[in-house]
Amino acid sequence: MADITKDQQHPQYKTDRQVVSQLLAGEATDLNLVELARLMIRYDGFPGARDIQTDLKKALTRWQLTESELFDKTRAIHQQGDVYKGLNRGREDWS
Repeated sequence: MADITKDQQHPQYKTDRQVVSQLLAGEATDLNLVELARLMIRYDGFPGARDIQTDLKKALTRWQLTESELFDKTRAIHQQGDVYKGLNRGREDWS
């Protein structure tokens, strides 16, 4: 009997899809870099949202970064201070 894995819908898909579209259209700002890294971590190994996973890789390529370089840059950005400060998100996103 074959093991058929069904793709799952991520609970944050709709919101994340909007962010990914902005990343694809935007430049490699500190905020966009940390958003890209955050979403790459969220969707790493996730069984679904293939379009988001593909587009995250496209943004990485567009900005001429490897995954390792992205994470090095974003660690440095987070050490400098709160990149999300003043965005008035009103909630934390741990999912």
